[in-house]
Amino acid sequence: MSACWVFRDAGLDAVFRLASYLALVLKPGDAIALNGELGAGKTTFARGVISALLEDPNREIPSPTFALMQTYEEGRLPLAHIDCYRIEGGQELREIGLGNALGEGAVLIEWAERVDDLLPRDRLDIAFCDGAHEDTRTLTLAGQGEWRERLARLRAMYEFCAASPWAGARPVFLQGDASTRSYARLHLDGETVILMDAPAQRDGPPIRDGKSYSQLVHLAEDVKPFVAVARALKQAGVNVPGILAHDLANGFLIIEDLGNRVFADEAGDSPALEELYEAATDVLVALQARRPAGKLPLPDGGVHSLARFDARALKIEAELLLDWFYPAVRGREADAETREKFDYAFGALFEMLDKQGSAWVLRDYHSPNLLWLPEREGVARVGVIDFQDAVAGHAAYDLVSLLQDARRDIPAALEGRLYARYCDAWKARDSGFDGQAFSTCYATLGAQRNCKILGIFARLAKRDGKPGYLAHIPRVSAYLERDLAHPALERLRAWFAAHLPADMRAKPLDI
Repeated sequence: MSACWVFRDAGLDAVFRLASYLALVLKPGDAIALNGELGAGKTTFARGVISALLEDPNREIPSPTFALMQTYEEGRLPLAHIDCYRIEGGQELREIGLGNALGEGAVLIEWAERVDDLLPRDRLDIAFCDGAHEDTRTLTLAGQGEWRERLARLRAMYEFCAASPWAGARPVFLQGDASTRSYARLHLDGETVILMDAPAQRDGPPIRDGKSYSQLVHLAEDVKPFVAVARALKQAGVNVPGILAHDLANGFLIIEDLGNRVFADEAGDSPALEELYEAATDVLVALQARRPAGKLPLPDGGVHSLARFDARALKIEAELLLDWFYPAVRGREADAETREKFDYAFGALFEMLDKQGSAWVLRDYHSPNLLWLPEREGVARVGVIDFQDAVAGHAAYDLVSLLQDARRDIPAALEGRLYARYCDAWKARDSGFDGQAFSTCYATLGAQRNCKILGIFARLAKRDGKPGYLAHIPRVSAYLERDLAHPALERLRAWFAAHLPADMRAKPLDI
C-alpha cells in the first residue's frame, strides 16, 4: 500500500472521524505536520485529534494562533498543538518548546511548511485543500520515515471499519495489555463494539533451533488463533466475544463488547471475591468436559492447529526466571551450573505432565481477562477475552492461573475452597479422577507459571520500561512459596532455598 493516502471530499463528520482514528495510534515523539491555506481545515482536524485523545467530544479546543502553543496533559499521552503562522524562525520554535513537547508526547503543527527543515524525519504530513463541494475538504496524508508503514496500517484500519456496519462509528481508545495488540471501542447509535488491532509479529529473533521465543512456546503470532479459538470456545459454551467482522490478513477484528467490569477492578462486597472466583472456576469445570480438537477451522477456509503445551515449552517459559528475574535479584547472570540444576529440578515434573491427558489450556485465565456479567446466568456470567495463546495441555494450568492470580490477592483459604470445588465437580463427572496426581500437576504448573511471571515482570520493567509490574512481584513470589511446599517439588524447593530464597525474592527490585 502506498505511503500516500488521498482522503477525498470529506465532510466535517468524516474529518473528525479520521482525526479520531489517528488519535488511536499516536505515541510519544510523534509529529503531525498540518499544511494548507487559511480556512482549509487544519485547526478543525487538530481539534478532532485533541478531543478524541481527551475522550471528550464536547471539550472546547482553543486555537493556538496567538499563544503559539497549547498543551494538553490530561489525555492518555501529552499533546502539544503549535501554530507556526507567526513564528519567525527556528530559534523561536525552539524557545516555545518543540523539543520538549516531542520528548514528552505528540505534537500537532499547523503551518508546518514554514519550519519544514526543523521537523523530525519521522513524521506524518497532512495537506489540506478544498474538496469538490463547498463543505468538503480533501486531505493528502504522506508518511515520512517510520510513518510510511504506520500510515499504511492506519489506512487499512480505517478502510476495514468503513467497509463494516460500523462505518460511521466514533472510535475511543481502550487501554490494552502488555502485548502489542491495541483496542478501541466503536460507538454508534447508542451501541458499542470493540475494534482489535493485532499486527502479526514474532516475539524476538530466533533463540533455539531457528525458532523465536513465541514459536517455541506456542504464542500466537497473528490474529487467526484468536478467531479459531473463539469459535471453538463459543461452541463449548464459554462466553467469549462474538467475531462480528474480520480482516485476517491485516489483523483487524470487530468483536462483541462484553463491557467494562473486569475482575481485576471489581472490589468490595458486591459481588464478593468468592462469588466472582466461584463463577470463573465453574467455567473451567464446564470447559474441561469438552476436549479440544487438534485443528480448529477458520472463516476463510483455513485451519489453526492447536499446539501441545509440551515439556520443552514449559521449560523455556520457566527459564525466564533465570534470564530476567535472577540477574535483577542477584546482580549477576545465572551460570551454567545454576541453570543445569534448575532444569534438573523441573525435568521429571515436566516429563510427568507430558504423559497426562490433553485438555483446553487458555493460558491467561486470570482477572485482567475475565469480565463480570451478573445480568446473565450460570457460566455466562463470566466473559473471557484473552485466549489466542490457547494450547492443549493439562487442565490444572488454567485453574492455577485463576486461583494464584498475579494481579489480585487470593487468600490461601479461598484458593483451597475453590480448588476443592473444582475437584469435587470433576469427581462427580469422572469416577476415575486421581486427586493426588492432580495435586502434583497443580503445584508443578503453579511453580512453572509463577517462575515465568517473575521473569516476565522483570523483563517488562528492564527491557520495556514498564516498572509498574514490579508491584506484583511479592504476590507472585508468595504464590510460588505455596507451590514449593508440595512434597513432589522437593528438588525445586531445595534449588530456591539455595539460589532465590523467599526473603531475597521479597526485596524491592531496582531496575
